[in-house]
Amino acid sequence: MTSSYEKMLALWGEISDVEGATAVLSWDQETYMPPKGAPARGKLLSTLAGVRHAKLNAPELRAAIDAAYDEVDEDSAEYAQVARADYEVKQASCIPADLATAIAEAESNGLVAWQNARKESDFSLFESQLSELVKLNREKAAALNPDMPAYDVMLNLYEEGVTEKQLVPIFDELGGELAPLIKAAADAGPVDESCAMGNFAADAQRDFAMLIASKMGYDSEAGRLDKTTHPFCTTFGVDDVRITWRWLDDDFRSGLSGVMHEAGHGLYEQGRPADWARTPLFHATGLGMHESQSRMWENMVGRSEGFWQWAMPHFRAAFPEHAHCSVEQMVKAQNTSRPSLIRVEADEATYNLHVAVRFEIERKLFANQVEVSDLPELWDNTYQDLLGIKADNVAEGVLQDIHWAMGAFGYFPTYSLGNIICAQLYKAAEAELGDLQASFAKGEFAPLLGWLRENIHQHGRRFSTFELLKRATGEELCADPLLSHLKERVSAAYDL
Repeated sequence: MTSSYEKMLALWGEISDVEGATAVLSWDQETYMPPKGAPARGKLLSTLAGVRHAKLNAPELRAAIDAAYDEVDEDSAEYAQVARADYEVKQASCIPADLATAIAEAESNGLVAWQNARKESDFSLFESQLSELVKLNREKAAALNPDMPAYDVMLNLYEEGVTEKQLVPIFDELGGELAPLIKAAADAGPVDESCAMGNFAADAQRDFAMLIASKMGYDSEAGRLDKTTHPFCTTFGVDDVRITWRWLDDDFRSGLSGVMHEAGHGLYEQGRPADWARTPLFHATGLGMHESQSRMWENMVGRSEGFWQWAMPHFRAAFPEHAHCSVEQMVKAQNTSRPSLIRVEADEATYNLHVAVRFEIERKLFANQVEVSDLPELWDNTYQDLLGIKADNVAEGVLQDIHWAMGAFGYFPTYSLGNIICAQLYKAAEAELGDLQASFAKGEFAPLLGWLRENIHQHGRRFSTFELLKRATGEELCADPLLSHLKERVSAAYDL
């Protein structure tokens, strides 16, 4: 006789399959879909959102969850499966079906409008769609928790337990500590970046980046790399974890760091327990933890001296015209710091200020303090205040990110949470494993990956981000390791 727990898992498997199908369509929309396919794709995604919503709200799933509580031990992984399903179902039950489908269609249409507006550098081509997305997400926040501030509701969609009040002092600390460091770098004068600049053929960049991703542990037989406007990682199911990239012909750092970043996400996805596939726990925990995994490989590994001691011969082989470059030159070029306009191409030290800009704007937007029409000017003014620079056009300003076009309000702060958590995890891993830089210099990345598999990846969504952090490091969230790391890297690059 099938238990209620088994019935719950079977029903959840169908929900997972719908999510996988949605991921396939969304991936295609951002990679290969022809432009004229957008309206039909929006309808497809809207229909699938409706199917998922209906399955989450099905009476038989609710009954199976309620009965399953009596069949599992409270300290078991099975109990965590039931509790996670219960949470997801209760969240879905708060959102009317017509709102769920309206949001899905608005996100699909918003993505296309954003792509066009960004291409033409014309905010007016996106303004009405963005206004609709803001309106719908305000409705969503009110439906999910009318007693919680709307922005806190949005934040909790991506990192449960986080509040605006908690984040304000974190961004204040990062800004206060990093501003003098960035100024000191500027006063020290430019670093020689010639080894990272020049003419880098796209195919050679791709081959080199995938060599690095494979060395990290990314399984290319369970994934693939494709080009896109805004790089991302997505999972269709077990053994199908895809990454995307973009590149610059005259600076190879953008493409390599992007692939290492997305492959870091991919390693997390590929490292989850396969026997939890199609269950509530077969997900990563909050996005702050997910971002810590991408930053681990992009920054802690990819910009380190140990890594480049191993990687430099491969770099010289891939780009013979740069065979004269030294490890010291490359490491300094990887750790330059100066205010820039584009978040995804920002250096480690200034990156969190880019996130702070978006955090400040989202706070005001969901507090009804500003309108969508105010965003281009507000964006420019906030960049001027925090980074001392201003974009010449909206494509490099308010339209540079895909997130708002996807309705992902509250997502951006998880990037800075990820940076903080990453530094804490690296410190804990090195305390246990010994000198990681020495391992990297020998091309040995398996010890770090193994530590992450054991302490983070294998747990799926059983624990929250902050529970996992405490289990892995013994610490609460703390920015000190990140700040120490950034000061060390930038000081070395500029001989401060």
